[in-house]
Amino acid sequence: MRVVSWCEWRGRLGDPLVGGIGTLADAKPKKTIGSYWPYPTTFFDYMRRAMPYNAPQSLAPDEVYALSAYLLYLNHIVPEDTQLDARSLPKVKMPNREGFISDPRPGKL
Repeated sequence: MRVVSWCEWRGRLGDPLVGGIGTLADAKPKKTIGSYWPYPTTFFDYMRRAMPYNAPQSLAPDEVYALSAYLLYLNHIVPEDTQLDARSLPKVKMPNREGFISDPRPGKL
């Protein structure tokens, strides 16, 4: 499967995708899916638009859901047999979901 082939490249390009839990307060935090992203829908959207690196937006929706489930599993957020779709993805509770604060400034930046 194309998704598994892409996952075999994890750690070779860009930032790591797995690990980093508890490092955000460190001098060199590891911002990964498991430690940084507050919502699963945000990282799903990023992967849908930007992945795979060599062919952005070429994955079918089912492949992006499968990739999301796999990466969430590697980060110990969901069980290995998790199957995601549009209904189940937003229900996933990310470890850093309370780690962001809203911007209290009025207006647009």
